Amino acid sequence: MLGAIVAAFAFNRGGEQENTIILPPPDNVPAETVKVIAENLEIPWDMAFLPGGEILVTERPGRLSRLAADGSLTAIPIDGIKKTGEGGLLGLMLHPKFAENKFLYIYLSSPGIDEPTQNSVVRYKLTADKLSDKKVIISGIPGAIYHDGGRMEFGPDGMLYVTTGDATTPALAQNPESLAGKILRLNDDGSIPKDNPFGTAVYSYGHRNPQGLAWDASGKLWETEHGRSGALSGLDELNLIKKGANYGWPEIEGDKAKSSMTIPALHSGPDVTWAPASLAYLDGYLYFGGLRGESLYRAKVDREKISGYQAFFKGEFGRIRTVRVGPDGMLYLTTSNRDGRGAPKANDDKIIRIDPSGL
Repeated sequence: MLGAIVAAFAFNRGGEQENTIILPPPDNVPAETVKVIAENLEIPWDMAFLPGGEILVTERPGRLSRLAADGSLTAIPIDGIKKTGEGGLLGLMLHPKFAENKFLYIYLSSPGIDEPTQNSVVRYKLTADKLSDKKVIISGIPGAIYHDGGRMEFGPDGMLYVTTGDATTPALAQNPESLAGKILRLNDDGSIPKDNPFGTAVYSYGHRNPQGLAWDASGKLWETEHGRSGALSGLDELNLIKKGANYGWPEIEGDKAKSSMTIPALHSGPDVTWAPASLAYLDGYLYFGGLRGESLYRAKVDREKISGYQAFFKGEFGRIRTVRVGPDGMLYLTTSNRDGRGAPKANDDKIIRIDPSGL
């Protein structure tokens, strides 16, 4: 049976502890509930679904590939990538009008001028298996061996939202002049929207290493974020994002409060580490992958609160990074067992399709 029945503790806003029962799929799970659709990848970081049913995949060392229905991969040449630690070829997003303009956006790390690594968002036009018309949307995002952010999403407002990490310099997250430790908001051509809160690309700040963005059915923006690391670990976050808000890193974490700073809607507590690396919304739930947590997490949205969460497939697939909702209503997961922190299994890394009706 996939998964196991265990008890977990979630911490909601205000520090009230919730006991959430984590349930497995039922015994009569149909065979198609879990299906591996691609194997032998190397740190697949993000996916995008093409109109014809194929999937684009980024692999962190610097490969962009087109995945066909039969599982075969076709490489699409791309250069200028610097794979160092958590940097490399990261987020991938299609323009909302991709069928017309063929634009795709890539978050990538490249050799920096004043820093070892700098991160950028670059737009290309995809024709067949060739990228052209390169345009830098935003550059100069501080990078480092750790905490590079990298997730991108187009919002309901048509704007491009981008997560950036603190590049291992926590103070940058509180510096409004820095692009590090932020959620950025841009027009699709890289220009600054007139209604951004600070007159810059910055939409919210005080983030450590945000790697998931998703809007719920009512248009609210949610985010997942890695908490502290090292010997302490824990205190990973699920945040409700508001324009111009300060989410506190490194001044506050967990339920610690400070004037003008926002605490998480949900955090993992001091003794549990999710290492959340994505976020997707489907039918009232937020889904995210756990790297160290080695689980698929599901949190129930209750207006502006989270009413509880569950973990599925604990340890079954190893480190889970990205969760995307496909055009077929299925969940698509990437494993990240070849990133130097996992225990690779046969034919890792994989892309796995999950039928959410079986959860």
